[in-house]
Amino acid sequence: MAESAETVGQGLLLEPLHRVLPAQALQLAPLRREMLRWLEPLALSEDAEDDLVLAVNEAASNCIEHAYRPATVGDTVDIRCWTEPHAVFVEIVDHGRWRTPTGEPTRRGRGIVMMQRLMASVEIHHDTGGTRVLLCQALPGSPAGTP
Repeated sequence: MAESAETVGQGLLLEPLHRVLPAQALQLAPLRREMLRWLEPLALSEDAEDDLVLAVNEAASNCIEHAYRPATVGDTVDIRCWTEPHAVFVEIVDHGRWRTPTGEPTRRGRGIVMMQRLMASVEIHHDTGGTRVLLCQALPGSPAGTP
């Protein structure tokens, strides 16, 4: 976990965080706790911190629930977190298979929309190697329009 950080411009650059987790629901609570510890030096508002952790949790949960069918012991979720002078980024990657949403109404299937509402930017890329979700949130004091 990152202990050191240096101030650059209006933002704070933290040491990047990289974790490879088993694709299991039991990994989500420890991931949320680690994200909160890693974000602490950034002094985000409680709402901004909660929004980021919730979006990361949703993306990781989607990897666990949808990418690997049937699930195997070796299935993983890669989490990479880093900061740039005006924003924090989190990339969530699986190595499974994308399943196109059916578009039919269900009680589920709102995760991507939720991430888009919580984050300044959400990019999703999928191919035969898996799915990458890139989340971006502006840091306090960032210029308007950032990131």
